[in-house]
Parts: sequence; C-alpha cells; structure tokens
Amino acid sequence: MAHWEHREEAGWQRFQFNQPFAKGLRRLREDVLAKTDFDPATLWQWGTMQAMAVLEILKNCEEQFGEAGQKVVMESLRKIGYDTARQILEGTTRPEGMSDAEYMSYFVTTVNRIMYASLEDPKIDGEEGASFHILWCPHQDHYQAFDCRVQRYIVVGLIDAFKEFGGVEGMQVQFDYTIPAGAETCHFSMWIGSPDDTKWNDDTAAIGRKALQRIADRQ
Repeated sequence: MAHWEHREEAGWQRFQFNQPFAKGLRRLREDVLAKTDFDPATLWQWGTMQAMAVLEILKNCEEQFGEAGQKVVMESLRKIGYDTARQILEGTTRPEGMSDAEYMSYFVTTVNRIMYASLEDPKIDGEEGASFHILWCPHQDHYQAFDCRVQRYIVVGLIDAFKEFGGVEGMQVQFDYTIPAGAETCHFSMWIGSPDDTKWNDDTAAIGRKALQRIADRQ
C-alpha cells in the first residue's frame, strides 16, 4: 500500500480525489517504473533541484526588483497551487454528511502526501478544526526555516481552489513549528473560520515584507 492510501478514519475511504498531473504519472508508473531499472529516489534529487531553483528565483527577483519582483514570483506560485488543487478536486463530489473539518483534513492529506511527497500524521480535532504533523518533508535537509515561505505562496492558491472546487469558505492554516526551525516535526493547525478571515494571507504578506526588509538592511 502506498503511503498516501491509508488513514484510520472511515470517512477517508469515501473522500473523492483525482491524482494531479495524471498523464505524466501514468507514464511514470506504466512505462518507466514497471519496465526499467529507473531508481525513483532520483526523483527526490530532481525535485530538490527544482525547489532550490524556485527559491533562488524568488530571492534574486526580490534582490533585483524589490516588491514588484516578489509579487511576480508569489503570483506564479499561487497559480500553480491553485491549478494543482483544481486537478485534485475538479469533478469530485463531497460525501454526504462529511463535516467541513473532515473534508478539509482529507483534502490536505492529498496535498501533503502527494503534492508535497511528505509523510504525515493527521488529526481531526472537531467539527471545525483539524491539524497534522509532517513527519518527513523532502525539503527539510536543504531549506532554511525562512525558505518555507515558498510553500506559503503555493498554499494561497490551494485555499482559493478549495473554496471554489470544494465549496468550503473560510479555510485557514497556521504554522505552529517546523523542522527547519529545529523542531522534530512540522505542525500545522487548520480551522474553518469566517469567509472574511484573511489570517493566512495576512501572515504571508507580513513574511514577504520581512524578506524585503532583510534585503534593505543588507544594502
């Protein structure tokens, strides 16, 4: 059984989702992994190179173009997050009787385990809240704590898509602590708040301003 296939809750078996980037995934499984000696661990090395490249692009655009450069990269990452979450949810139906917290938690499991290729320990904390530990993240040995803001920009798009294709407004997330900052796991809390709640976006914008201030201080 693949790491993303199992959760203890019965509702997980009723949750509907699509595999994102299905065409390439099918080719990888059927034509490469099944028929060649390709080592899938090299995908981690390739992915790490891509992740570090995105981070370097963000830093260089901030350095060269300031806030305008930062916004270009942020919006690009938001679009990718939105489109990937759209692929996961588009055409699916929310199971009858599934709470907002359950639905959010199961959606985020597909994000954590498939999109982010991470090992996760999720928990549904009630009708309106959920949380999870990331036990292993592909970035943890090469990202610094502040570098995780790249993922924040992607999550802005994920939340937008969850609202549009999942039909749930008010999804909010917060970092509680992270592996790159020295913790044993990354821990996130999630809840369904007011549709007007902008905490994630506000915190993300504040971190963006901090990045620009760091550049100004160096200069």
